[in-house]
Amino acid sequence: MRQTFDETTDPSFGAKHLPLLRAEMAKQGLDGFLIPHEDEHQNEYLPDANERLAWATGFTGSAGAAVVFQDRASMFTDGRYTVQVKAQTDPALFERRDLNDVAAYLETAAKGAVIGYDPRLHSPDALIPLKRAAQKAGAELKAVAVNPLDLAWGDARPAQPTAPVVPHPDVYSGESHALKRARIGEAVADAGADAVLLTAPSSIAWLFNVRGGDVIRSPLPIGQALLATDGTARLFLDPAKVTNELPEWLGDAVQIVATERLAKALEGLSGQKVLVDPALSSAWYFDRLEQAGTTVVRGADPCAIPRASKNAVEIEGSRKAHIRDGAALTRFLHWVDTVVQDTLPDERTVVKALERFREETGALKDLSFDTIAGAGPNGALPHYKPVGGTIRHVEKGSLLLVDGGGQYLDGTTDVTRTMAVGEPTADQKRMFTLVLKAHIAMATIRFPAGTSGMALDAIARAPMWNAGLDYDHGTGHGVGSYLGVHEGPQRIAKWGTAQPLLEGMILSNEPGYYREGHWGIRIETLQVVTPATVPEGGERPMHGFEQLTFAPHDRRLIDADMLTADERAYVDAYHAETLAKVGPLLEGEVLAWLTQACAPL
Repeated sequence: MRQTFDETTDPSFGAKHLPLLRAEMAKQGLDGFLIPHEDEHQNEYLPDANERLAWATGFTGSAGAAVVFQDRASMFTDGRYTVQVKAQTDPALFERRDLNDVAAYLETAAKGAVIGYDPRLHSPDALIPLKRAAQKAGAELKAVAVNPLDLAWGDARPAQPTAPVVPHPDVYSGESHALKRARIGEAVADAGADAVLLTAPSSIAWLFNVRGGDVIRSPLPIGQALLATDGTARLFLDPAKVTNELPEWLGDAVQIVATERLAKALEGLSGQKVLVDPALSSAWYFDRLEQAGTTVVRGADPCAIPRASKNAVEIEGSRKAHIRDGAALTRFLHWVDTVVQDTLPDERTVVKALERFREETGALKDLSFDTIAGAGPNGALPHYKPVGGTIRHVEKGSLLLVDGGGQYLDGTTDVTRTMAVGEPTADQKRMFTLVLKAHIAMATIRFPAGTSGMALDAIARAPMWNAGLDYDHGTGHGVGSYLGVHEGPQRIAKWGTAQPLLEGMILSNEPGYYREGHWGIRIETLQVVTPATVPEGGERPMHGFEQLTFAPHDRRLIDADMLTADERAYVDAYHAETLAKVGPLLEGEVLAWLTQACAPL
């Protein structure tokens, strides 16, 4: 029987599957084996066929890893999945560790061992600290020709997805794929290469103006592409995905080739210079290209910045998608403020309600990620999902944090609102208002060209820091245009990238506060970087942010006395704009509720 994976995966998977894996490891002379969450395309969300970590451990979160030895195993996750990993894995089988500690763990745990890894699943950049750790431990990090986990999984492993690859019309993309291929080809030449190998599904979707359904929550086609400097390309796809309309859409300059012919095509690049991104493409590609006698040019995916810097059509599409989504979210917030306050449902009921309101738009293609709904103490876990025995009922006197989004043809949404259940306490109002002040600081900031999100992050945190508080996640992540809800290279965080924020980049703005064991608060909207203009009386051009998300904040949680005059004016203006943009899509009781929710402070 073929297996599928969801959030209720059985914790007994480890007991069932580790012996099978260890037997295959022994056949290959391996003392240990590395299991990343990422698949051959470094996807965040995976098709069932690539859920190797879930098969071995039971854990289905979007970030994690495991190291399996013959006599022990360790599971690595980050703080988003503290509750989920406990619910889905067996502590008798897996020691639980922080995801940032994999390399440090190998230094001490892998003394003299032979540790196997699948080069298809690790990028060269990701392997650097692992190889360094293995060297310090006197261990051998050995690339395997055949993944022992895949052999252990056997016939129960699901088939690779074959969702049809379909055109994404220019009315949504704003630029033909011919023009995109031409300018990316020029960028490849500027990088000193003859061609670029693309393996990131988001880059393939963007470059060729196509979308697919191979990856849950993201309309991505799994495949690879080789693009030459003249803009001609070979697109490698499973033939089962190729629709009748696709060849005509791509035209004569793009050759559709079966995926099984990729290895042969790489061999044919002998003597050429091929650009490959060592952070996004797996080590296997680098090995094959070097064996073929090509010169590998290591550099950033040339599609990344153009994809992240949305054009006017994409930005307008995002505006429309957010207003549509805002109406669905407002219907949900009205439901929370009426039905939920009396019936106190469980978190799964809350999740289903929000998803139903989004589906009723008639435009929803998929969720942009699994909806987060944290009642009371569960809201203090930033990326909690209602799982198994952790599901709670909403309780009077507490807070409900809900984070969700939708995939629409014209845009991708992601929004978080925190709501009071019953009468909020003065303490809850104070903390919510501090988070709101942080949110406003980022929404209203002006910054010069060349400024990175890392440089801006402290501005959002300042109101929290002044109160002796902080939050342990980034302030903002990039978002795609009917692509992934998490898109690089842009982000706003105190660690990570120095990538400047460029005109047209869409990012989230989501400061928070989390009181362990009690409740959590997060306020999230999406915003787009505006063109740089010189402010009145200024001397240098400054970027800013235009708000894309429109849905009311819970006014019961706002302590207006804590806000400055400018902050109060911002809240009132934001609510007025929400009513003006979202109100026309509502009627009756919900419209009356929104009118009251958007009244001036």
